[in-house]
Order: sequence, then C-alpha cells, then structure tokens
Amino acid sequence: MRIHVTFIDRVGITQEVLAILGARNLNLDAVEMVPPNVYIDAPTLSHEVLEELKDRLFRVRGVEAITVVDILPGQRRHLQLDALLAAMTDPVLALDSAGHVLLANPALVALCGREPTGEPVGELFSDTGLQSALLENGFRLPLREVTLNGEALLLDATPITDAGALLTLYLPSRIGERLSALHHDHAEGFDALLGDSAPIRTLKARAQRVAALDAPLLIQGETGTGKELVARACHAVSARNGAPFLALNCAALPENLAESELFGYAPGAFTGAQRGGKPGLMELANKGTVFLDEIGEMSPYLQAKLLRFLNDGSFRRVGGDKEVQVNVRILSATHRDLEKMVAEGTFREDLFYRLNVLNLEVPPLRERGQDILMLARYFMEQACAQIQRPVCRLAPATYPALLGNRWPGNVRQLQNVIFRAAAISDSSLVDIGDLDIAGTSVAKGVEGEVESLEAAVEQFEKTLLEKLYSQYPSTRQLAVRLQTSHTAIAHRLRKYGISGKG
Repeated sequence: MRIHVTFIDRVGITQEVLAILGARNLNLDAVEMVPPNVYIDAPTLSHEVLEELKDRLFRVRGVEAITVVDILPGQRRHLQLDALLAAMTDPVLALDSAGHVLLANPALVALCGREPTGEPVGELFSDTGLQSALLENGFRLPLREVTLNGEALLLDATPITDAGALLTLYLPSRIGERLSALHHDHAEGFDALLGDSAPIRTLKARAQRVAALDAPLLIQGETGTGKELVARACHAVSARNGAPFLALNCAALPENLAESELFGYAPGAFTGAQRGGKPGLMELANKGTVFLDEIGEMSPYLQAKLLRFLNDGSFRRVGGDKEVQVNVRILSATHRDLEKMVAEGTFREDLFYRLNVLNLEVPPLRERGQDILMLARYFMEQACAQIQRPVCRLAPATYPALLGNRWPGNVRQLQNVIFRAAAISDSSLVDIGDLDIAGTSVAKGVEGEVESLEAAVEQFEKTLLEKLYSQYPSTRQLAVRLQTSHTAIAHRLRKYGISGKG
C-alpha cells in the first residue's frame, strides 16, 4: 500500500511518522519527501493495519491528513520518463556528472546491443576524447559525428544543471541537411562551396585570404545565397577551427531573447531563469567564432552592446554586474544595404565600420551559369538519399528552364525546388513538369527535346543572345550586360549566326 501524509512542516516530523510504521515491522520500499508531504510505499501495509495506526499517526503533532494513493510522485515521473523515452525513435541516453550512463532508451539499447547503464560514455562510443570534451566543456558541445557499433550518428548534448547531460543521437537518414552541414563545417572548408563559375572562383579566392585574418568579417549577399556556408568555411580554415562555431539569427528572436542567447544571463535575472544563470554564445564560443546572421535586423540596444564588445572583448550577462572577457571572432551577414541603413540612421555607423573590417560578397545564383545545373544534380542526389527513394536524374529538357530562371531565392530556392521534384516524380527521370518554378519564358523559346547537356546549353545560349542582342546591339554592350568579355560574345554571335551591329 502507498500512503500520502500531509503535515505542517517541522523538524523531525517525518522520522516520527516512519517510527510508528517501523514499530509494526512494516517494510518500506520507498519514502519521498516533498514538504509539507511525505509519500510512503509499504507493500505489507494493509487497510486494516492502517486503520489501527491512524490514531497514533494523527497524534503526531502537525499531521493533518492521511490518504491512500495509487503511486508515489517519483514513481509516476519515472514511469512517465520511461514511456517518453520508449516512444522516442532516436537513441537517447542520460549521463551523470562524471560522464557515466544513467539510463538509455530502448532505441539506444537496440542500437548498441546491450544495456549500457553504468558505462563511461567514452567506452560506449570507443572515444575517450568524447568523454573528456563533454566534461571539460560542461557537457556543452557543438553537434559532432560519433560512431556506435559501426554506425555513423550525429550527437547532440543537452546539459542538465548540476546533474550531467542528455545525449540524443540522430541517424543519417533522419538528419539530412544537418549531417551535410556538419561535414562541410568540419572537413571540407571551401570545398563545401560547390561550383566552378567565375564568380564562385573569385569568392573562394578572396575568402581564402580573409579567412586567415583574425578580424571581423561582413558577408553580404541576397537571401539564400549561402552566406552561413561561407562563414562556416572561413571558420573551418582559420586558426580557430578547433574551437566552436556558433550562430545566431538576429531576425529570428525578439530583443530580450536575442540578448540572453548571445550574452547569457546571471542567476535570478528573470522569472524562470536557470538556477546559477546561463552562459550565452559569446562564452560558449570562447576562442572560436560567433556568426551573426541578418545583422541588419539587430535592435539599436543590441547594436550598442555588440559595439562595446567589439571594442574591448568584454560584456555583462543579462542581469549581471560582472565583466566577462572572451576571445571570439565575429562574422556577420546580411542581405540588406547596411550603408544605406547607416545613411538613414537605422544602423549605427560606428558598428558598421567595426563589422566591415573585412568583407565578402556572395554572388546570386543567376550569375553563376553552369553552377546551376551542377547544384541541381547534387541536390537531386541529396534529396533521393534523404527521402530514401531510388536515385533519379534530371531530364535534359529541364536544363533551359533551370538556367533561364531568375532564382530570386537563390541556392535555397533551387534546393527546395529539386527536393519537391524528387518527392513528387513517379519516374526515375525528373522532367520539366515536375519543376515548380516560374520565370521560364526564355526556356519556353527552346523548341523540342534535347539529348544532351551540351545541346541544351547551346539552345539556351542562342535563344538568350537573340533576345538580348536587339536590346544591347554591340558586343561590348552585350558583354557588360552578361558580365563576360566582348570577345566571348563576338565568338558566340558568329557561332550561332546572329547578325547585327558589331
């Protein structure tokens, strides 16, 4: 039987209650104290014995009520936790403060083939460096790849205050883009920037130079061009690549949340704050890199606080009075015209010059020529793997449409279009009807089916040049419009027999 005793809290009252039960030689399996309550699990206690003992229990000074309950609160929480963990399809395990496994859900047990409770996490993953890194960083780690029983997984660590951590493992088939981003960040550097067009080669060459310089870097470009990927690549080839790369989207959070995420908060800073406070990205990324995306959306107050940090490397947590000093490189990005914002008074001029010590311009997709087709094929492979369907390919008839689209959403839009096409197409050959894109008027001028990439490109080039040559009736004017040399334009005009002023 399980009973709930409600009392007026005073020193020693629980011992007095337990002494009465102990005098009847009752076994006590569990006792939970939640003042002013005590919950007792006594399997051999019967209703008859409880009625006999109630008089003595009520004579204990402060006891107010005695009721029978089905389950103790802690037991209920344990059952709920077990049910929750069992329902999670991703492998999950909890660690104590020393890095030993406290519990593992069924998915984790099935994956490792045994019950790992009590094992050091380093032994479980055959990676002593993982356990050292978890303990040294207070169980705060960027996402990292681990191996368990030969299976590659992505590990996400969530610290539990003063109690260890919860580790979640994601299978590659469930993490898709996150795993791809992790690989780019950790291993590939600028190889992650796919493409061989002149604009992307220029970007890579300049980025290689500025990545090695330990100064603030401003990355500008239209939405969806891959500014964060550029930032990650710069971090990966810098001297800071062994330390964290942490990112904050300034447009995604209101000012107060963005401040606490970036700078952390002190104990008792606000209702619901973690006991002991919480470090922000600046502290967690010490000796590493913080990437501030959409910096143009940052509030004036946070602009001032960031400027102060850039000046001396110190800040105060929200609600705190202690100065925190860290060594962090700031990379920022925006699709907005910051110089215009400075002129309009909506962005601090002094902050703009501190952020814009070094700068990069990421080209829009429409200026990257053949990179479009190469990226489309790459995204198609990714999409088929992610949705676990047989590999499919793009029909040559899609090439003019892909090349002729303006892609206002840039690489991100192309990736989404390809993913949708892979998801809805019933054939192993994705055709023009499967592509959800607008602005293909140039492509529609290409008649009939084509049999190869080269043929599609030639038809597209001829149609485009015929259309634009009437508006830019000289090789030099047309070369400026298409951002290439006038000799290249002259060669193509002769190749396709397009006449006009030279």
